[in-house]
Amino acid sequence: MSVIQVKGISKVFGDTKAVDDVSFDVSAGKIYGILGPNGAGKTTTIRMINHIMIPDSGEIFILGQKAGPKTQPLIGYMPEERGLYKKMKVGEHLMYLARLKGMKEPEAKKSLNYWLERFEASDWKKKEVGELSKGMQQKIQFIATVAHDPDIYIFDEPFSGLDPINSELLKEVILELKARGKTILFSTHRMEQVEQMCDDICLYNHGRKVLDGNLNTIKRSFGRNTVIVEFEGDGSFFDQFEGIRFNNRSNRFVEMILGDYMTPQALLAQAIDHLEIIKYELVYPSLHEIFIQTVKESSNKRVNA
Repeated sequence: MSVIQVKGISKVFGDTKAVDDVSFDVSAGKIYGILGPNGAGKTTTIRMINHIMIPDSGEIFILGQKAGPKTQPLIGYMPEERGLYKKMKVGEHLMYLARLKGMKEPEAKKSLNYWLERFEASDWKKKEVGELSKGMQQKIQFIATVAHDPDIYIFDEPFSGLDPINSELLKEVILELKARGKTILFSTHRMEQVEQMCDDICLYNHGRKVLDGNLNTIKRSFGRNTVIVEFEGDGSFFDQFEGIRFNNRSNRFVEMILGDYMTPQALLAQAIDHLEIIKYELVYPSLHEIFIQTVKESSNKRVNA
């Protein structure tokens, strides 16, 4: 079942086509990632799904209803620009936002107390929002988004401003929401988070969808041409081969993409003669590599069109 249906939407600002005839479906209970460079159209798309902006053409449906004022309460939305009132106390602010979402005070209090404790933020209730660090404000914004327990969540760059520990906590909470049957859409530049969390993805470039579908299926479609080697010895051995591109390397580790002139088997056979091989693994390309390759191809087609 499609919870969010985006059908041929476009949005123009002056001479700039921010979103250009984009379509995709977000299935119930899935985590869907929207990826793309800055200015690719991700945030504009999210704002149209939330009925903050209206598409110039195309349609959006939320649980079968055309996106509009009636679908907004169905969604917990955390925008990229954190819209918190800096002079309000944290507890008062969260209660105010929860009441705006239609929660009664006893219900809101119970939910807010749970989430404040979950994020180790119970002691912040009487602090002004402006006293908090960017990461702490991020947690408050997230609590405001989830407190009314909607079935759909949309997060725009949710990991921005968080340190690794709090990024891991937020990832854990998002996966818990999915385990409860919630549907989640988010945009991010953090490829490792997408790779760990998303079921499906949509890749944008210059306002257009250039790739979408199931993440595992997409990775398989790019083939297993990435080799990871852990070794003892002189790693400059690998520099002699034509067409190899290195993603990551150190004095005992290398991750590389093989060109047309070298098979994994041939490379291994030669490497054994020169190095002590600890690990040799042929893997699907990372999402980071797929992202770079697809955006580059899309940009080249656009220039040559």
